[in-house]
Amino acid sequence: VRHAVKAQAIGCDAVSVDGFECGGHPGEDDVPNFILLPRAAEELEIPFLASGGMADGRSLAAALCLGADGINMGTRFIATQEAPVHPNVKQALVDASELDTRLIMRPLRNTERVLVNAGVERLLAKEKEMGAAITFADIAPEVAGVYPAIMRDGNMDAGGWSCGMVAGLIHDIPTVKDLVDKIMADAEAILRKRVGQFELA
Repeated sequence: VRHAVKAQAIGCDAVSVDGFECGGHPGEDDVPNFILLPRAAEELEIPFLASGGMADGRSLAAALCLGADGINMGTRFIATQEAPVHPNVKQALVDASELDTRLIMRPLRNTERVLVNAGVERLLAKEKEMGAAITFADIAPEVAGVYPAIMRDGNMDAGGWSCGMVAGLIHDIPTVKDLVDKIMADAEAILRKRVGQFELA
C-alpha cells in the first residue's frame, strides 16, 4: 500500500496493486489480495486495479467488492490463442495447479513467483545450500536470459519464469475476446445474483 500511496503522491493517475498471489515480483511483505485491496481502498483516492489471482468473472466481481476499479491479468492472458508464446507454455499453464508455483530469489530480497520446473528446482537447491551467501551470479544460469528459451523455444525446464498461483484456475486456451466476454458476463451475473439478493427494500 505504501508504494501505491507514493505513486499517488507523485501524480500517477491510477495504479495496479499486486497481491502475494501474483506471478513475478510480489514484494517482500507477503500481503494477499483479500487484505491488500481493502487497505488500498482505504488509502487511495485514485483508481486502482487488482492484480494477482485474477482469472475469471468471480475474480472481477470479488475485486470490485473489495474496492478495486478493475482487474489486471498477466498469467491468464498467456494462456490465450493470441499470446505470442510457445504452445508448451500455454499447455503448462493448463496442466498446472495452484500448488505448482515457487518463490525464488527470496534470500536476495528480489522474490519472484515462478512455475516450478527442473531449472527452478536447481535454483532452489542452490539457495538452500548456500543460504545468505548466495549471489545473483550463482543463480544466473536459471534466471538470466531464460525467457527466450521458454517463451519462444518451449524449453520448459530452462529456468524461472513468472507465473501466478492463478494457474490453478486456467483450464483452457480461449481467444482473448471469448475470455473477456465470459469474464464480463459472469461477473455481471454473479454480482446480480449474489450482491443483488442483499439489496435492502
